[in-house]
Amino acid sequence: MQEVASGFGLIEGPVWDPQRGLYFSDVPNGGVHLLDRAGEVSLAVPRRRGIGGIALHAAGGLIVGGRDVAYVDFSGALPKPILTQAAIPGCTGFNDLTTDAAGRIYVGSLAFRVFGGEEPQPGALHRIELDGTVQTLSGGVMLTNGLGFSPDGRRLYHSDSRSSLVRVYDVAGDGSVGEWRAFARFEAGGVPDGLKVAADGSVWVADARRGRVAVFEPDGSHRRDLPVPLPMVTSLCFGGDDLQELYVVTGSDGAPNETSGTVFRLRVETPGVPLPPARVAIP
Repeated sequence: MQEVASGFGLIEGPVWDPQRGLYFSDVPNGGVHLLDRAGEVSLAVPRRRGIGGIALHAAGGLIVGGRDVAYVDFSGALPKPILTQAAIPGCTGFNDLTTDAAGRIYVGSLAFRVFGGEEPQPGALHRIELDGTVQTLSGGVMLTNGLGFSPDGRRLYHSDSRSSLVRVYDVAGDGSVGEWRAFARFEAGGVPDGLKVAADGSVWVADARRGRVAVFEPDGSHRRDLPVPLPMVTSLCFGGDDLQELYVVTGSDGAPNETSGTVFRLRVETPGVPLPPARVAIP
C-alpha cells in the first residue's frame, strides 16, 4: 500500500469523484478534504466536524453526514440540512451513508454520543426520498457504519460495529428493504466499519481494530484480508479511471500520534461499483 496523504485525525467518508479525485473528512479536526488527481490535498469544505459519510450530489456539491444530513457546495455557503435530528426521535446525529441508482440516500442514525462515554443505544437505518421525505427502514443498530449496494441493487450491506457483524437486506424496486440477516461476523476483536462493494459482488469491509480490509464473497464466506500499515482502518473506496485503485483511510488510534490518520492506495484486480450521485431535493 502506498501512502498518499497523512497528518489527519480520524479520516472517514472517502468518496471518488471522477472529475476531481478523492474526497474525505477529518472527524475530530473538521473539514472535507480533496486529494486531487495530481496528488495534492486541499480543503474543499471547511470547519464542519463529525462527518462519517459523504456522497456526491448531481447538483455539483456533496451530501455529508454528522449532526444532520446536509448538502454543501464549494462556495463557502452554509450547509443546507436535508434530514435533521429533530425528525428522528432520540437521534444524536448521522454516520455513514450511501445512494441507490435512483439517487435516494440511505443513512444510519445514532442514538448516543459515540465519543462522549454515553451508554450505547440502538440507532436505525433511514431512506431519504427524492422529494426529501424520510422512511425508517430498520432499527436495533448498535453503531451504524458502512453501507453499500450489490451490483444489481437488490441487496444492501450495512455494518453494525458494536455487534461485530455486517447486515444484509433484500431491496425491493421501490427502495424498501426486508428484514435484515447476518451477512458476515467478525471474530473477537474485529470491528466492521466502512464498506464498499466490488463489481464481482464481493464486499470489502474496513476493520477498525485489526489493521485490515476483510474481503467477503457474495455468499458471506471470507475470501481474504488485505493488511494495512495502521491498526484503525475506518473506511475505503474504489477510485481511478477504471475503479481499480483502492483507497483505504485510517484513524490515529493505536498509531504513533494523534495526527497519524492516513490515506493509502493499492492497485487491486477487481473494480468497484460506481456510486450514483444523490438526487434528493435541496431545500
